[in-house]
Amino acid sequence: MEFVLFLPQFRTSFDKLVATAQAAEQAGFVGITGMDHIEAPGAIGQPTFEATTVNTWIAAHTTRLKVGSLVTCDPFRHPALLAHHAVSLDHASNGRFELGIGWGSWTPDFEKFGVGPEAPRDRVERLRETLEVLKALWSGESVDYEGRFHTLRGAVLAPKPLNRIPILIGGSGPKTLALVREHADWWNLDTRYKDKFEGQAFEDLRAQIGTARISVQQKLGYVGVGAVRQEVADKAAKRLGRSGTKIGTASELRDYFDGLAARGVERVYAWFSDLASPATLKEFGDEIIGPMSAK
Repeated sequence: MEFVLFLPQFRTSFDKLVATAQAAEQAGFVGITGMDHIEAPGAIGQPTFEATTVNTWIAAHTTRLKVGSLVTCDPFRHPALLAHHAVSLDHASNGRFELGIGWGSWTPDFEKFGVGPEAPRDRVERLRETLEVLKALWSGESVDYEGRFHTLRGAVLAPKPLNRIPILIGGSGPKTLALVREHADWWNLDTRYKDKFEGQAFEDLRAQIGTARISVQQKLGYVGVGAVRQEVADKAAKRLGRSGTKIGTASELRDYFDGLAARGVERVYAWFSDLASPATLKEFGDEIIGPMSAK
């Protein structure tokens, strides 16, 4: 089991983002990832930084952390530009960039800012084309592509990626799972969706993802040493909501993560209710990441 810190980049500063990323790196997290929204859900009108810029800045101020977004919204960027961004960050970070990508589910981004297409079925189809274009351009060969949304003529992207840029796709619909099966290295599922995550439903989804590895996004209320459980739970409910939020001590969370690992989950994107304070990250690293890594 490995852990990536999920840290939405709104109501914050670049100095704080860097300090938190460096604390996560010291604590043993393998990566850090933010969101990709023009306007942050739940923080309407609040300052929100652009994902590619944030990833570049964090990569420049860390040495080991993987960087990415959970997830990049496909309609925001032409695939040629996205491919160029990804390769540039891949080289700048010495291979630490991972591309989480999705077709976009936060409708205000589309309605308010004129980003399209708006219809979900069209966004899924656009994502399929984007994935095809990305892989073609990353080959370094001349690309001719004729799609409904994208057309390329003799397009060549240089340089090529240092190695393979990992692709993560989240979701559980049949069309999305088909994209996971064909294109993804990682399949991500948000534990908020209990009807998808628990029991046979999860196993049915898992059977459709091919060779993709499994990750989950998990909201956490970490009950650290000296913390009052009810206070942690109340803060978690206020900041993250109750659905899918796991409240627990180090021992309880180790047991929980062991259970996830037994179900085939290899990575957890951890979203902390206290906004990932350095003290929480250090204790989480000492009490959870370290012991679980030693198994």
